[in-house]
Parts: sequence; C-alpha cells; structure tokens
Amino acid sequence: MAPGRRNLILGAVALVAAAAGGIAAMSRLRQQSGGNELLSSSFPDLSGRRRRLSEWGGRPILCNFWASWCAPCREELPLLDAAARENASIGLQIVGIAIDNAANVTNYLKSVQIGYPVLIAESSAISLMRTLGNPSGVLPFSVTVDGGGRLLQRKLGAYSAQELRSDLAALLR
Repeated sequence: MAPGRRNLILGAVALVAAAAGGIAAMSRLRQQSGGNELLSSSFPDLSGRRRRLSEWGGRPILCNFWASWCAPCREELPLLDAAARENASIGLQIVGIAIDNAANVTNYLKSVQIGYPVLIAESSAISLMRTLGNPSGVLPFSVTVDGGGRLLQRKLGAYSAQELRSDLAALLR
C-alpha cells in the first residue's frame, strides 16, 4: 500500500475514533445532568402537596412516567408496585410521574393499588422526558438514578418482569 494512502486511512480511523469518543463523553455528560434535572424537578402529589424528587435523593430511584389512558402503562403498574414492595427494605424508591390530570389519576387509582408515591405532572414533564432521553414522548418511560444522582438506565415502553429485574440489579449493586 502506498504511504500516502496508508496515512489517509490512518487519519480517517483516528477521526472516527475521536468522534466516537466525543459522542460517548457527551452522552455521559447528558446522563449525569439528566439525573440532576430529574432530582431537582417538583410536581404535586395526589393530595396537591408539591414534592421534589430530591426528597428521595441518596437512594436508588426508578422514576416511571405514565398515564391512566395508556394501556401499556396500566399493564406495567402492578409489576412496578411488586418491585417497590420487594425492594423497599434495601432502599429502592419507585416514583410514578403521571402525564395526566389529577382527577383521571385519582379515579384510576381507585381500581389499582400502588404503594409508591405518584406525582401529577400533566404535560409539564414532557420536556423533562426529552432531556432524559425520550425525544418522542413515548409512554411508559422509566429511568433509574443511583444514590449519587447519576442516570443509569432509560427504558422506553413497558417493562417485562425480566427487564425490570435486570435494570434493578444494575441499580442496586
């Protein structure tokens, strides 16, 4: 191979590697800032009291964005509730953020028992979901944040039992 062509190929490889490193660094930075933005967010709970997600800071958190009108969300809620009960003793906190109005959520929760906190965000959390890695606003959408406030996992769509166990295992290490 001619030296000029070899140098051109090596230069292209170096450029691709630098770009990949830059993308990885930006992704890591976005993960960290997304966790901070999530924890600094506040929404009213079912009684109307404003709650900041940082109340649960220092603990591993699974934050689930959902709506009462979303069929996959409704299917996922019992799985999340069981996980919250099973892992509460080791510090896991699950928080639901409803992209819905308080009346709809309150009416829906009369038929479904959820033991973890539910906050009402209406449409105000859509920009937060985008910041966290859900540009299209798909529901359900979940993120896990470790005790240090770092965003670890993003999940578009409903969890299966196996996916939830896997993400929680990584979160609770």
